[in-house]
Amino acid sequence: METWEKIARQYHSALEMLESAVRTCPKAIWLDSSGDSPNRYWHIAYHALFYTHFYLAPSDADFVPWPSHRTEYNYLGEARRQPGQKFKVDQPYSPPELLDYALFCHSEVSRQMPLIDFEAPSGFHWLPFTKFELQLYNLRHLAHHTGQLADRLRSQANLGVGWVR
Repeated sequence: METWEKIARQYHSALEMLESAVRTCPKAIWLDSSGDSPNRYWHIAYHALFYTHFYLAPSDADFVPWPSHRTEYNYLGEARRQPGQKFKVDQPYSPPELLDYALFCHSEVSRQMPLIDFEAPSGFHWLPFTKFELQLYNLRHLAHHTGQLADRLRSQANLGVGWVR
């Protein structure tokens, strides 16, 4: 099995775990921003999907947003370009919308992985490492936010997200 196939399997499994967290989430938690994070559940899920998709692109210049992307909804917290100002994120994505985005990300994994030169630069000037390390970075980011969502489900609704092999 090729390296790209092994990495693609890990992406698909991680995306399936995020999908499980989206499908399992009760509506009250989906829209809630209380607890340890000021970010709503759906917003964390969208952020994780957006950046999974973003870092699968050959470079930031080559990135084409998902057709249903809403400008600046990918950011959590304050605006980087305007410290102290928050983004207006007032139209929640629904679980079916984010499950559609997850399917889109699965297709991007399948499309992009065979094309990657793992020894090439990341394609993102702020990430000074190779494409191989970019894949690890991207998977780690996806897992981090999926873990946040799974923890919220467990602590607020006693619901779990199963491990995907």
